[in-house]
Amino acid sequence: MTTLMKSPKKRSLANTNAGLSGTFPTWSSWMDELLNNDLPSVFQSNFNTGMSLPKVNISETDDAYEVELAAPGMKKDDFNIEIDNQVLTISSEMENEEETKENNYTRREFGYSSFKRSFTLPESVDDGKIKAKYNEGILNIELPKREEAKKKPARSIKIS
Repeated sequence: MTTLMKSPKKRSLANTNAGLSGTFPTWSSWMDELLNNDLPSVFQSNFNTGMSLPKVNISETDDAYEVELAAPGMKKDDFNIEIDNQVLTISSEMENEEETKENNYTRREFGYSSFKRSFTLPESVDDGKIKAKYNEGILNIELPKREEAKKKPARSIKIS
């Protein structure tokens, strides 16, 4: 079993002063220091602006499974929902392009974001009756169960 040790920020797990008077850092400690320092805000604001993977809730009732996918700011036309060989796939691709022209400069920015989530469906899903709707940032997909898979109420059996 491996035990993980928490290392303070800007510190290396390597011994930086082994056998030295403490004045010369090792290569690994110098790299750790460089990579662990906070990046200037100009870098932070320009990276990782794409869409992250949307969160999904899956629940089951006696009659169906329900998939809820959180995707605020999107439109229903932005989604692609497919079923292939008992695999439900929800995906989206969005492109955004802006161009500004003023005085002697032109500024053109474009962006691209996408996601793809796939789920293996149980055999009990009636794939001919699946419904989807998008409302207030939540994509709801209802996956009805086949009649034979629905939970039946308990009944008494008479003894003859």
